Amino acid sequence: MRPHTSYLICATQRSGSTLLCEALQNTGLAGWPEEYFQTHKKSGSIRPPEDYFKGLNVTEMMSYLNDSSPPSLPLPQEDGQPYENFLNEVLKRGTTPNGVFGAKIMWAYFGGFISKLREIPRYRKVKGNNLLSTVFPNLHYIWLTRQDKVRQAVSLWKALQTWVWRQDDDTFPPSREPQFHFTAIDHLVHQIEADELAWRRYFRRQRIQPYIVVYEQLVSAYEETALDILRYLDIPLSRRPTFSERRMRRQADALSEEWVQRYHRYKQTA
Repeated sequence: MRPHTSYLICATQRSGSTLLCEALQNTGLAGWPEEYFQTHKKSGSIRPPEDYFKGLNVTEMMSYLNDSSPPSLPLPQEDGQPYENFLNEVLKRGTTPNGVFGAKIMWAYFGGFISKLREIPRYRKVKGNNLLSTVFPNLHYIWLTRQDKVRQAVSLWKALQTWVWRQDDDTFPPSREPQFHFTAIDHLVHQIEADELAWRRYFRRQRIQPYIVVYEQLVSAYEETALDILRYLDIPLSRRPTFSERRMRRQADALSEEWVQRYHRYKQTA
């Protein structure tokens, strides 16, 4: 089934994209948004932890990072599978019966995604600013941003150490306790800011006015945010949808808050 309406959630890591995807999935009307397009432009695969710390002492960083297998992909591309076939599988997987498709993508993977689309013969000659709207019918953009970049970076640093990217009833505890590291967190703050600036420039260059979702507001207005997005997408609503049970739980804890305060103290004395 080819969708008649599509949207991309444009985000940075640990900005609340999984929570937003869950809210939209729980409406049953907004596709099945997941991070399907995790193709790094240079490596062609999922981004390894050390890639987050270019410019720092990678050997030191690796002593903190988890060396276990990366998180499983929602829909892995099979070995030798043409990207066009993979894309068709994603469109099928991410579309609800009412014809709405959704996906999320991080800036770190955006360039790799565009490169992969260019491998498909029928898209090679499509002009840059028309490519995505050609691939995804009636395309809408949702830009997810988080105001507190320090808390976002702390969350990312913890996730890179533990490989725990979401918290729900099926989540196993991490194999080891994560450790505070000011330089790593500060580096991630700047990287998040740079990625978000890149999204801003992309929207401005392509003359796109995205629908903006702020993480701090999403947390307190979970269902209302999803309903507003349904209206933005012009999805017919005969009545208020019944939301499925919410599974995700807040990952920030006392340790996260302690790290945030430590970071600010270090920053003041640096």
